[in-house]
Amino acid sequence: MAPSADEWKAKGNAAFSAGRYQEGIDAFSEAIKLAPTNHVLYSNRSACYASLKDYDAALADANKTVELKGDWPKGYSRQGSAYMGLQKYDEAIKAFENGLKVDPNNEVLKEGLEDARDQKDQAEGKGGMSGLFSTPEALMKLHSDPRTRAFMSQPDFLQKLAAIQKNPALFNVYLQQDKRIATALSVVLGVDLQMASDDDLGQSEPSPSRRPESKPERKAEEKKAEPEPEPEPEDEDAREKKRRKAEAVKAKEEGNVAYKKKDFDAAIEQYTKAMELDEDDIAYRTNRAAVYLEMGKYDDAIKDCDAAVEKGRELRADYKSIAKALTRKGTAYVKMAKTAKDYDPAIEAFQKALTEHRNPDTLKKLNDAEKAQKQKQQEEYFNPELAEEEREKGNDAFKKMDYPEAIRHYTEALKRNPNDHRIYSNRAACYTKLGAMPEGLKDAEKTIELAPDFVRGYERKGSVQFFMKKYEDALETYQQGLKIDPNNQELQDGIRRCIQQQRRAATGQLSEEELKERQARASQDPEIAGILRDPIMQNVLREMSENPRAAADHQKNPIVWNKVMKLIQAGIVQVQ
Repeated sequence: MAPSADEWKAKGNAAFSAGRYQEGIDAFSEAIKLAPTNHVLYSNRSACYASLKDYDAALADANKTVELKGDWPKGYSRQGSAYMGLQKYDEAIKAFENGLKVDPNNEVLKEGLEDARDQKDQAEGKGGMSGLFSTPEALMKLHSDPRTRAFMSQPDFLQKLAAIQKNPALFNVYLQQDKRIATALSVVLGVDLQMASDDDLGQSEPSPSRRPESKPERKAEEKKAEPEPEPEPEDEDAREKKRRKAEAVKAKEEGNVAYKKKDFDAAIEQYTKAMELDEDDIAYRTNRAAVYLEMGKYDDAIKDCDAAVEKGRELRADYKSIAKALTRKGTAYVKMAKTAKDYDPAIEAFQKALTEHRNPDTLKKLNDAEKAQKQKQQEEYFNPELAEEEREKGNDAFKKMDYPEAIRHYTEALKRNPNDHRIYSNRAACYTKLGAMPEGLKDAEKTIELAPDFVRGYERKGSVQFFMKKYEDALETYQQGLKIDPNNQELQDGIRRCIQQQRRAATGQLSEEELKERQARASQDPEIAGILRDPIMQNVLREMSENPRAAADHQKNPIVWNKVMKLIQAGIVQVQ
């Protein structure tokens, strides 16, 4: 069976990490044939080309990366790196700036932009190298790196650094003459660090030449130059560490392939191997935690996540990596949750993750966990027997006209049994007694929703609407109730009260205060406002005011007369 695109990618990543760049190019090219729209593949191949100093090819792949994924910061980083290698510093600066528009906090892009500006200044003769080796950070790197540690005790090397500070033009001269200067530049700029990340190749870009090729500018200095000492050999421990890191990356890539194939045992084995080879990269542990999650081994996943966070804090790892570990920990706790209390550690883990990095996926997980916990709390609190006890206590308080106390008991009863329509009906009556009409209407509507055949619900709703002086709405509610119980006396009385109020309005029996109140309320009704704006209705109302007999003619048109009746019921039109 031919390898998949992911398998070719894994081979390319492993080759890149081992420094076999042409092999990496070949592997990524095969992967691109199978997945021509995968932006990561072009990015990775660009890194390989740049490592071989084929910057034109590196730039072409970087441009394709940005074309496919314009919101991915690394594509712009690849562009900037390629332009740097081509010594096109203005284009490099623009590429890094475009990347920072996508991700303003990206450290790689910030460093790239700073380097590009320095290189441009140097190319334009503005110096830029005079202070390169004099900063505290640079000196610390030179003293601590095994490649340059011995140089810092060699007087001639220190003299050259001092000479560069005084005369930046000497930098290019010494760079050509003394390999130690080139090594020191590599250490200070960090241009040879190429590590693989979870999604892609190195966090830092491949190392284009950081300087334009130049000829010695001062023959006198060349003649006086001292013999070049051989650079100190790389420390054996450093070589071993680099080897182990490369093997760890290879193991991780093989683990990724196994994970995607759902071969979890193999994935665990490879991630464990990577952890043993490089204990400073917490990604290997969080990757293994993801496998444990898939396998249902939640305790093991949590242990790995806790260890990753602890190690990450110790190493001051990227905040996104720590957030990822915390999110996976929260996910494991959610999977284990059986009671409402069990969601507490999950919610805490998600909240901590969001303080590290506000990731939309983590925020959704937090919201889902809180919602699930609330639902579980309701399920655990559900108890129909205790609900009935609280309802009876509410009934006793209602009889004593202690309506606030009755509401308290009814509310507790609903927590215990939120589907009992009788409790909503009783609480609606309490709200009506207290004049809290919106709350009463809401409970009455909930009563009808839960029990459409429960006549008392229509009585409650109609009563609230009547007190809110929505007589037409109340009349409709009472009529709906009568369809269920045609002989219900309370519903019939409610209808009579509504009709009486409508007649009072229609025949001008309302007091001036009642009329103003009704007209003010009607003016806020969109339907009434629409009728009054209708030119046809304006003409009808004018005819009726000039000739009362015109009303009889308009009654023959049901559409027009229906609108007239709405105005009469609202108190806008009065019939004598």
